[in-house]
Amino acid sequence: MEKIGASELIINGDGSVFHLHVRPEHLADKVILVGDPGRVDMIGAYLSDIESSTSSREFHSVTGRYKGVRMTVLSTGIGCDNIDIVMNELDALANVDFNTREVRSRKRSLTILRIGTCGVIQPDIPIGSYILSRVSIGFDGLLNWYGDRDAVVEKDIEEAFLKHVQWDRYLPTPYFVKASERLADLFADSTVQGMTVSAPGFYGPQCRVVRLPLVMPDLMERLESFRFGDMRITNFEMEGSAIASLSRKLGHEGATVCLGIAQRYAQNADADYKSLMGGLIELCLDKLAQ
Repeated sequence: MEKIGASELIINGDGSVFHLHVRPEHLADKVILVGDPGRVDMIGAYLSDIESSTSSREFHSVTGRYKGVRMTVLSTGIGCDNIDIVMNELDALANVDFNTREVRSRKRSLTILRIGTCGVIQPDIPIGSYILSRVSIGFDGLLNWYGDRDAVVEKDIEEAFLKHVQWDRYLPTPYFVKASERLADLFADSTVQGMTVSAPGFYGPQCRVVRLPLVMPDLMERLESFRFGDMRITNFEMEGSAIASLSRKLGHEGATVCLGIAQRYAQNADADYKSLMGGLIELCLDKLAQ
């Protein structure tokens, strides 16, 4: 079996993977991703039997147990570019022998759940709602850098969307990828579920106007009105498409669930949302512990 070159997968001197600084033996099968490093400690307070804690740049992690179930909590920072690092390094920790630099013949499948915040698009979904991304829409273009992207996308939804919104030719081609069906079903009784846009920025790519004009000034209205069967676009966030798509490419179970903290239709927001986040964290921990 061909070895992975040292420049392609960098392993630190302590045996940890380059960016995350996590060693293979400290990665649990169930992984919670959050953007904010401070939220790792918030979730870590629920864990017992802590076996490892690492911190490097925006990547902070802790591994322990919740109700006896082993879990790793890891911060990613903001954006799909960071998720590209996180997903590839998590998979390497699970499926590459760091001693021989060879891919293991028996693959390990991780359960990867992102807990985040989002802006709500539909007028009937209030701030404080829990929204699971049944389908993630990648405005970021990340998946398009990997081979055979059509094997994991929902091509029929993609084509209908491009026609509906009259996509600008200078923007990255969007992709549509389903979350893990198992995770989506697990949260079906406690979340709003729909299609979520993962944007490569917080302002223009999410149709916010402060001083700069937009290339598609009516995109928000077109997103709100798009339907595919009984599905509609429910919210904006910034990481879910990379998690959903790379999970499917690599054989993991991936999904994103977010707390709605901004109502884009009504143009209001709750900047003091941290008290609401505790409820979503507890829900996610309980679901993953089942």
